[in-house]
This record gives sequence, structure tokens and C-alpha cells, in this order.
Amino acid sequence: MEAIDRFFPLLNTPSNIVITSHQKPDGDAMGSSLGLYHFLIQFGHNVTVISPTNWADFLNWMPGVDKVINYEQFKHKAQTIIDEAVIIFCLDFNILHRTKHMEKPLAAATCIKVLIDHHQQPAEDEFTYGISLTNKSSTCEMVYDFIVASGHKDKINTDVAKSLYTGVMTDTGSFRFPSTTASVHLMVAHLKELGLQHSEIHSNIFDSSLEGRLRFTGFALLNRMEVLYEYNTAIMYIFSQDLKRFDIKTGDTEGLVNYLLSMQGIKFGAIVIDRDEERKWSFRSKGDFDVNTFARLHFEGGGHFNAAGGRSDDSLDDTLATFKKILPTYEQQLH
Repeated sequence: MEAIDRFFPLLNTPSNIVITSHQKPDGDAMGSSLGLYHFLIQFGHNVTVISPTNWADFLNWMPGVDKVINYEQFKHKAQTIIDEAVIIFCLDFNILHRTKHMEKPLAAATCIKVLIDHHQQPAEDEFTYGISLTNKSSTCEMVYDFIVASGHKDKINTDVAKSLYTGVMTDTGSFRFPSTTASVHLMVAHLKELGLQHSEIHSNIFDSSLEGRLRFTGFALLNRMEVLYEYNTAIMYIFSQDLKRFDIKTGDTEGLVNYLLSMQGIKFGAIVIDRDEERKWSFRSKGDFDVNTFARLHFEGGGHFNAAGGRSDDSLDDTLATFKKILPTYEQQLH
């Protein structure tokens, strides 16, 4: 993988470009994709954003989201566009299997592939150019840096600003996580100078829940949470029937794991959700407990030091039992 600055000269040659991210894109994945989209089209590129799967409804306000193609829903159309791509930007994931069913088409593509990501241990041999910085708050911050470093800061318009702010705000927990560095605030200050109305974005993201999601959150906290004080750990487990009962859709469980860390003394929070085809884990921690390593070692996952994800083919009961069996080996680290 060559350094990202070696790609900059290609910006001035109009090309067919695809932008993609990880499956079930969150605010950072969609924000970085759309932010880069609105930047690149100003050079005359033919740009298409392809999401591996669907995304949360609370992202549907974003500028340009109506042009995003869902690969699972429109596979033939998306595949044709991938086949004709000269450049594919891979954002907010570090290895191709995080794109689910798009993994094989991306691996087979012989065009230029560009990585912009902040997760640990990227598969560098899968990309032509790229940058991976785990100390960055978000991929949106990295796309902002990419734009500035390319010498085209003047092309950050309102649509770029809205998109990039969405990702950096959501990935920093509204600027409360340790990843919120001085560079993050300087970026936001610049976007504000350009006329960004940040309160509207917060409202679009956080004030758009349906009644069912709110009732589901209360139900999960009351009936699906277990606190293991001997390990300073809290677990939440969601059955598939819970999702059906409250008509839970993509994105509705996002942020639920963070409630676990709001309890005094809890250092490790984990939530497992029965998604029918697999069990999805989310891990969060405070301080010096490394959930990225935990997820990689035990649940085929990874991510960041204090925020990671994983999966299991076991039943919900079995994967939960596995988690509890593993936990005592980390007792010293969790105290």
C-alpha cells in the first residue's frame, strides 16, 4: 500500500469512482462516504456510493443519501458499476470481509483501491494507496485531512461539511471520548466558519426515534441486562423475538451498549444481539482494557482499543456462556 499523498495527482483526471464502507454503515461510514462524494464530484468524476447493506433511517436526512445504492438490494446494478470503476475508495473498514457480500467483488476488482480508515491492523496488501491512523477520532476526520492535504480545502462546501461533521460527532460520542483531540475541534471550528448548523444535525440523529425504539430501550435495560460486579462488567443480550416485538430496524440498537458504561464502577460493557444468521457482539470499555484484542481473540472481530465488535455462529445462549467462561481470565485487568 503506497502513501495516500501519491494518489493526489489522480484527483484531476475524471474517472469512474466507487465509494464503499462496512456493512450496516453508521454515522462515520455514511458521513465519510458522502463527504468524499460531494468533494469528488466537483472534479468532474462519475462517483457512486455503494453501501454493502441497508443503513439506519436516522441517516436518511443526509445530503446525497438518496443516491446511495444498497448492494444487497440492487446487486446487479451495483456489480456493473464496480466492474466499470477505475478507482474504489474503501472507507471506515480495514479488511474486505467487513463489507459482507461485497468482499468477493472488491477482491476481484483489478482497479485502484484506496483505503482511508482508523481501525487497527489493516490488511494493507489489499489496497493500492491508503492511510490508516488508529489515533484519529473517525474516518470523517481523516477524509477532512485528505481534502486539506490535497490542496483543495476550498472545495469543502455545505454538503461536505454536514456529512463530515455527522461522522466525527457520532464516533466521538458527541465529543466526549478520548479520541476528541485538538485537531477535531479545529476541524469543527472550520466547518462552523463555513456556515455549518450543528444543532440541526444533532436533532436529525438523536431526536428521530419512534415510540417502539424508546420502549425497546427501557425493556432491554430492565429485562436483558446483567451486571457482574466481580469483573466490573455489564452484559446485555437481545433475542430475535425482542427485535420483532418492538419492530426494531437497522440502527435502532446503536448506542445501547454505551448505557452499560454509564454505571459507576463498570469498566467493560458488552451486548450480544441475535440477528438470526449470526450473533453480533459490541464491546466498549473504559481506561486500559483493550476490547479490540478481546474481540479478535474470542469473537472473530476487532476495532478500536475501547470500542470493538465481533460475531458468533453459536446460539445466543451458547455465545453468552462462552463470554462468561472467558471473563475470569481477564479478572486482574478489569480491576
